[in-house]
Amino acid sequence: MTQQGAEGAGVELPPVPDEIREAGRLAPDHWLGMVDPMWSGEGDPPEWALAGRWRSGLDGEIEEWQDNPDYRPSPGARGWPEPEDEVDRAIQLAATGYGPGEAVTQALLGREVAVLTGPGGDPLSAATPDGTPVVPLFTSPVFLHTVGRFAFELVRVDDLVPRVPEGHALYLNPSGPVSMTLELDSVRDAVTAADDGAARGADA
Repeated sequence: MTQQGAEGAGVELPPVPDEIREAGRLAPDHWLGMVDPMWSGEGDPPEWALAGRWRSGLDGEIEEWQDNPDYRPSPGARGWPEPEDEVDRAIQLAATGYGPGEAVTQALLGREVAVLTGPGGDPLSAATPDGTPVVPLFTSPVFLHTVGRFAFELVRVDDLVPRVPEGHALYLNPSGPVSMTLELDSVRDAVTAADDGAARGADA
């Protein structure tokens, strides 16, 4: 199937989903929005969750497709692999705008992660491409083994935070399909808040 471009040239339409084809038959001469499958909110989806829209002709057949320049593809739409764990899931959602960044920190709390270690046994320091000093950590063996055979230590994030050099950020899953840096202060504050909440619960 083709549509006419601005200069009259035939442009191939992307594959038309069956549900859109059926919606076009039920609603001739209409624009039909295509929502990213990841969107699950209440009410009308936001503009950034719309991949584009189809137009049905007077006979109900799909005749035209328009891309949405404001569309934010979800992890699945980008072809990223299924998340390896809850932290990886939160990172993917935050990176694409389908989830809050705070969820990444919350998913880390109380979790055992792997950190590369230097000759003295301390967490290995590194730098991101823009020069930010970081301590890489890995939430899944899949990401850890991808970097090669290096010395590493398994440690709870709560216990790791005090050992991170001042001025460093945490670099989550740098070998994964999508990585993220977290400011140490935000993780430290979340750990303190979780500890305070646990203490209040114990007192109660």
